[in-house]
Amino acid sequence: MTSVIVWIKKLNWNILVFLCIIPGLTPFTPPHLFEKLGMLIQGNLIKAMDWFDLFFHTLPWLLALVKLILTTRKP
Repeated sequence: MTSVIVWIKKLNWNILVFLCIIPGLTPFTPPHLFEKLGMLIQGNLIKAMDWFDLFFHTLPWLLALVKLILTTRKP
């Protein structure tokens, strides 16, 4: 667990922002992430591909959130 935390802390913010914008939001009309989150709320995520797609599009945002928490909390 500690090695994962160290790895996340070492991630470059520029790379994380790029990953959040490009794979996290493409296609841009409408953002695919929001479409998948809507499907999750409605209970329409049935296929395994939809779950993988949701994971793929939310992973950069989750990494950025964890990095933000790790860098702002006091040791």
